Amino acid sequence: MTVQRWLGGALMAAALIVAALAPRLGNDYTTALAINLLLYGVLATAWGLFCGPTGYISLATVAFFGVGSYTVAILGEKLAWPLVLVAAVGFGAVLALLVGLVTLRLSGTYFVIFTFGLTELLKQLVNWYESKISGSVGRYVFVDGATASFIYWQLLALFVAVMMLGWWLSRSRLGFALRLIGEDEQAARHCGIDTTRVKLLAFLITSAFMVLAGAIVAPRWTYIDATIAFNAIVSFQTVIMALLGGVARFWGPVLGVVPLVMLFETLIKYFPNHFPIVLGLIFLAIVYALPRGVLGWVLARTRGERAR
Repeated sequence: MTVQRWLGGALMAAALIVAALAPRLGNDYTTALAINLLLYGVLATAWGLFCGPTGYISLATVAFFGVGSYTVAILGEKLAWPLVLVAAVGFGAVLALLVGLVTLRLSGTYFVIFTFGLTELLKQLVNWYESKISGSVGRYVFVDGATASFIYWQLLALFVAVMMLGWWLSRSRLGFALRLIGEDEQAARHCGIDTTRVKLLAFLITSAFMVLAGAIVAPRWTYIDATIAFNAIVSFQTVIMALLGGVARFWGPVLGVVPLVMLFETLIKYFPNHFPIVLGLIFLAIVYALPRGVLGWVLARTRGERAR
């Protein structure tokens, strides 16, 4: 077992070294593609860490993503980059706290509708503020030294962090409490678990990763407005990727990120006008053909073979 762990650690370290060198080894296109892979890897994994064990389906991913992006647009030229990220996490935490206190007592369809409506509400509020208060439609994004490589390395570090969080949750009391809530929330309460506090804490932590992802990626855009920052497609893509990969394990969503990012890149390039239609068809196919995702299908087959 010790040798296996050593080999696993060595392979993981080698993979991280190769990943860190990716911008040096590739070109502008491969770096941009790698940024998208890491971006959705972070978003889908963070989404799965909360929504997977609890069974809640959140469409608020882009709300937190947009808060991070707009924080950079507003403060990017005024504060040092680390302080901008801290401010983004602070704003996102306030939003997550407010949303969590209001919505985490809901479940099922009500929670889905509320989180989707939250994104639209934020988009309209930002539009109103920009047009009525600031007197502009959007903002230019200027961050010194924000090269594609710099964005990539930050996303890589964030991806490693969210995977470490997933590993910890899979072995922690908090993760166990989340899984118990997903199985039977009423039974979890009877076991002495403060379900509201547990859900709120997990929601805050995972939302912080979404906020940071939006902040880190924001410098890729020279110009940003509410339509770009709070584009609901980001939320739907995140959900579809996580569901395709499967949320039975913390690393499951990554299995859906890689093929779908490649597919979406092709669709946007060659069929931009039909992208929403194809996105909906993919979602329906996943729900009907792979309700538990690729990972769930593999685990079910493995258990079936062992039973024989």
